[in-house]
Amino acid sequence: MLKKEYLLSLKIEILSGLITKDFKMSNNKTITYEDQYIREILDKTKNIAMIGLSSSWQRPSYFVAKYLLDRGYKIFPINPKEAGKKILDQKVYSSVLEIKEKIDMVDIFRKPSDVDFLIDDILNVTPSCIWLQIGVINFKIHKLAKKNNINIIMDRCPKIEYCRLSGELGWAGINSGTFYNKRRMIKSLMK
Repeated sequence: MLKKEYLLSLKIEILSGLITKDFKMSNNKTITYEDQYIREILDKTKNIAMIGLSSSWQRPSYFVAKYLLDRGYKIFPINPKEAGKKILDQKVYSSVLEIKEKIDMVDIFRKPSDVDFLIDDILNVTPSCIWLQIGVINFKIHKLAKKNNINIIMDRCPKIEYCRLSGELGWAGINSGTFYNKRRMIKSLMK
């Protein structure tokens, strides 16, 4: 498969003038998953431990957690700096090991190098799925998850995949690449 490279030009205005930086970006769409694989994971998941969930409403992790809560998932925030407090009215834990309930999915909002330090704790709770957010790719945890019969998804967002597969993106006029003649729901919105 060919990898395309793009040149991103970033212009930053500072007090002393304008700085232009060029960055090479590669198209990381080499990791693919079947829609049915993602749909089954989202359908079977009930409890999600979100490692790196921020208490700041501007952060993507907060927005994703709020969205998934609204869709009927139970969220367990993992954030050592916020442990003992509440985020989105959910008790915050310092480690995934502190959670007493069965965890179906561990969703990771941390940089790829941090994932190596989380692997042992994640494998100890034996989730059905490990989900690495957009931009997070770690082949060490991928290999260990497969070895332990744990589903794994990397470089994807469960909120985006839920929207795409349920047809919600189409409500906003966005082409999700899937066609349905009826409104599809992965999980019931009714409680």
